[in-house]
Amino acid sequence: MPSGFNGVGLEDNGHSERKGTVLTASFHILTTLIGYGILSLPRATAQLGWITGPALILLFAFVPYYTSTLLSACYRSGNEHCGQRTSTYIDVARSNLGVTTLLYMLSGCFGYAAFGESARESFLDGFVKPHWLLKIANAAIVLHLICSYQAYCQPLFAFVEKTAAQKYPDSQFITRNFEVPMPGSGTYKLNLFRSIWRTMFVIITTVVAMTMRLTFFKDAISFLGAWGFWPLTVHFPVEIYIEQKQIIKWSREWIWLQMLSFVCLIVTIAAVVGSIAGIVLDF
Repeated sequence: MPSGFNGVGLEDNGHSERKGTVLTASFHILTTLIGYGILSLPRATAQLGWITGPALILLFAFVPYYTSTLLSACYRSGNEHCGQRTSTYIDVARSNLGVTTLLYMLSGCFGYAAFGESARESFLDGFVKPHWLLKIANAAIVLHLICSYQAYCQPLFAFVEKTAAQKYPDSQFITRNFEVPMPGSGTYKLNLFRSIWRTMFVIITTVVAMTMRLTFFKDAISFLGAWGFWPLTVHFPVEIYIEQKQIIKWSREWIWLQMLSFVCLIVTIAAVVGSIAGIVLDF
């Protein structure tokens, strides 16, 4: 449901009635999973080769797919059939993780096939013509970054606004909502604090990103992606699954999950170190 709009009715978890569809959920997944880093896959594939490159793409496509199944198994707390529902999606996540793996494979392999060992960090840099197609591609990247920015920032926005409301409950500036009629969409709740701080946050992060773009943007993006891979994609889903399903310690399943988490942690550390080295070299 769009943020700020009044819904009708509550679901079994006490949250407002959901308005999303499979299509909107698919757009959210694709927007957050497919980032700017996909443009560097041809370069990575060129460095790894035809065997190791695609093999690693498939391997690390399997990891988020598997951990998504763990989260899906935790869809309801307690009883998996009648327990309290959590606000997440199941089948749509699994299906779209397979629309993303194919895209990664096509980007990495076709880019490598087109440019060979001379593949750039961003494969768009390898094209000169046609100009109109390059402009469309760059415009699509900008549109994608705007959408993914909104998706990624929602948890941060919610955290800051909830914390501020709890700390200053009597502040009209923070807690008061002005109801603005929206033709055909009900009523929109306009909050001054939310509007001002979000606007300032977007301005500041945009200026910082523009500054980074001139120096070490690609390496900084790599660092952020590597930093978030293990905790968000592996560690939290694994620990949630173990806790909710009461997996016995030192059982086969427990050992497998811990091994998966440990290996991904090592990969994350290596990627973070490599990204930091790239940032240092950029200076």
